[in-house]
Amino acid sequence: MLRVNGVTDRLRTGMANGVLSFPLTSFHADGSLDPDGFRAHAAAQIATAPGAVFPACGTGEFFSLDEDEYRQVLTIAVQEAAGRVPVVAGVGYGWAQAVRFARIAEEAGADALLVLPHYLVAAPQDGLVAQLEHIAARTRLPLIAYQRGQVAFGADAFRRITAIPGVIGLKDGHSDLDRLQRLTLAAPEGFLFFNGAATAEIQARAYATVGVPAYSSAVHAFAPEIANAFFAALRDGDHGTADKLLRDFYVPLVELRDRVPGYAVSLVKAAARLRGRPVGPVRAPLTDPSAADLADLKTLLTAGLDLVGATL
Repeated sequence: MLRVNGVTDRLRTGMANGVLSFPLTSFHADGSLDPDGFRAHAAAQIATAPGAVFPACGTGEFFSLDEDEYRQVLTIAVQEAAGRVPVVAGVGYGWAQAVRFARIAEEAGADALLVLPHYLVAAPQDGLVAQLEHIAARTRLPLIAYQRGQVAFGADAFRRITAIPGVIGLKDGHSDLDRLQRLTLAAPEGFLFFNGAATAEIQARAYATVGVPAYSSAVHAFAPEIANAFFAALRDGDHGTADKLLRDFYVPLVELRDRVPGYAVSLVKAAARLRGRPVGPVRAPLTDPSAADLADLKTLLTAGLDLVGATL
């Protein structure tokens, strides 16, 4: 039996009260999975009361995990969440492989699935719909579709996916607000939307104007103090604080992130390591930051934490 209504309600409540946390997957120096490190990191993330936790997604290097590692990560995340926040697991690749991961997530006790963009090929709208239909028909967990990269739903395809039993939401990473506004207006009542832009805080206010206030926060993975301060500023209409955090931390962070492909993940991991978090290195094909970029990151992170009364 699909677990839809209860999960949707829990996610909606969480989204209104906190950022969405995407924990990093911990690896040892040799690249092997570090379950103890991940447990410590996940526990620390959940302790800061995010709206939901999304393990083994893009920031968690889903693309580099085998099925056994994925099972360990999901099991630990569910154990540490202990029902306090919803756990949404990443699944991806073609639908057949996505279903294999979905079954593992079910067994681990996850609450829902985030369907990451499929691998490599461009696909027509009918195929994008069929991908979700195949996954939904083979899992009892609710699905959140993620449009990014080669996945972008037109209005007709979007209406069709909202009619698939078990599809409860859409995460958007394209930042095409014209298209997104059309989708929010066409959505059935209660359908969930998530801002999944890279460094989503930069565009959080713009997304909110088209009815998408909830957002994922990579910054939360290494500086929940900053992420939560920004969320509170937006919630409370404190534009002065929000502007200062954007100007003095988030915009410079994006400029640093854009220096090298893959820094959207590897900079986040490096920042977490700077704070003593046991997350380890990234796995290839990602690379860890250069010494010069790491020094700039440390300076920026120190300044950002100072803005919210925290220290490195």
